[in-house]
Amino acid sequence: MSDTLKSALERFSLSAFPKQWALIQRGIEKESLRVSANGRLSQLPHPQALGSALTHPYITTDYSEALLELITPVSNDIDESLSFLQSLHNYVYDHLPEGERLWVASMPCLLESESEIPLAQYGTSNMGRLKTLYREGLGHRYGRLMQTISGIHYNFSMPDTFWQEMYEESQGFNSLQDFRTHKYLHLIRNFHRYSWLLVYLFGASPAVCSCFTRGRSHQLEAFDTRTLYLPYATCLRMGDLGYRSDAQGSIFVCYNDLDNYIDSLYQAMSTPYQPYQEIDQGAAKGEYRQINSNLLQLENEFYATIRPKRVGSDGRRPLQLLKAEGIQYIEVRALDLNPYLPLGLDATQIQFLDSFLLFCLLADSPACNQDEHQQIERNLSRTVNRGREPGLTLADGTKTRTLKEWAEDLLEQINDSAILLDSAAEQPDLHQQAVTAQLAKVIDPELTPSAQVLADMRAKQQSFGEFAKQRSNQTLDTLRGKSNGDEQWQQDFKQASEQSLADQRKAEAADKLSFDDFLREWNDYSLD
Repeated sequence: MSDTLKSALERFSLSAFPKQWALIQRGIEKESLRVSANGRLSQLPHPQALGSALTHPYITTDYSEALLELITPVSNDIDESLSFLQSLHNYVYDHLPEGERLWVASMPCLLESESEIPLAQYGTSNMGRLKTLYREGLGHRYGRLMQTISGIHYNFSMPDTFWQEMYEESQGFNSLQDFRTHKYLHLIRNFHRYSWLLVYLFGASPAVCSCFTRGRSHQLEAFDTRTLYLPYATCLRMGDLGYRSDAQGSIFVCYNDLDNYIDSLYQAMSTPYQPYQEIDQGAAKGEYRQINSNLLQLENEFYATIRPKRVGSDGRRPLQLLKAEGIQYIEVRALDLNPYLPLGLDATQIQFLDSFLLFCLLADSPACNQDEHQQIERNLSRTVNRGREPGLTLADGTKTRTLKEWAEDLLEQINDSAILLDSAAEQPDLHQQAVTAQLAKVIDPELTPSAQVLADMRAKQQSFGEFAKQRSNQTLDTLRGKSNGDEQWQQDFKQASEQSLADQRKAEAADKLSFDDFLREWNDYSLD
């Protein structure tokens, strides 16, 4: 066991209650494009059988009407989470419009123009109109193509009993809330340092349809006449063609303390940005093209591989909740859809993620600074574009290490966390097996999803679009009509869909303010 984990055990007496380690709380948010049989983006509205995207607890949309987002409840049981997600997929597949299926790749399907990407619609309530306006603003700022990229968000938190025991053994904190927030920031800093490892292990987007780069500068190579790629790329979704923004490059968010994080984002949400002010030029009175012309319209516009989160139902904004109540959980946002897995991920990946995040929580986590932030960004970029390149090196502080050497060292330490989780769960060594499966990918890069995608495309002489369409069709065959034995869940989803439509109608009827006044109040934002 590594010295850092030994130190944590000795410091917090965690070995005295190992079963608490098994009670990790997790939730999964999985995005997928709806496409036609020929691999084109659906032009049809969100199916009414799937309920209201504004109010449904499990089925919503992200940027586009055609970009579904499926959400699991919080659970401390991996099998339960995946079973729910599969049942939800079964329901969705059974209620998609005729000829449609879900696109199983993170990089989008065939798109001729941005006009083919319909904005998500949420009804006529003020909040529904705001959500659509936010997406319109994103389209003006970054282009609609970027917003069609899909991924998986993984929500993670340790149980209250875990935090209580740690807090009782700690010193220098005024409250459990402050201590928990401090430790989640500790985890986030380490996640940033080591997120390149997740990109290498689980990246599954080494290629894109050439139409995705139309009008954009890039350094990709031609795989065939319809596909661009990089030979050793892992996760182009996380690269310059994905969720990157030159404007946001000016925002340095430090995770040393919560106030700094909150103040950095609030400042960006309060600062007008000249290029975005130009978006509104020529707009008629009462015509809106974005929520505001500030550097960020909302907190969620800040693109990050991980976010601190806090939920609440009293109408407060995300930063207000964090400031008042601290961090409740973290959201990992660096995961591609795996086109070889019907749900986009599986239990082995989740077991590794839990082990990785526990390692990030327990390992030493020095304060960050701007120099290290830039180093982290360079490491991530090199892994995105060249992660499987033989002998690739990354910067580890003042020294340079090969990705392979550093990955092997990290996996040895992550395995210590896996041992603790297996012991706590009183199960066979499932978490350790998950770490061993990742070590195999480090030893042989051809086992990574990104390498498998390119190998399949070469073997079958397929473009990226053909590959993803074939995998999408196979997933359709696997999941559509497979809800037998799942009748209760299907009935529950039907009831949730019907209730969500009623809830949307209720919200629309309850509005008293005009949208002009609502938007004015929304933008009059204070942290108090």
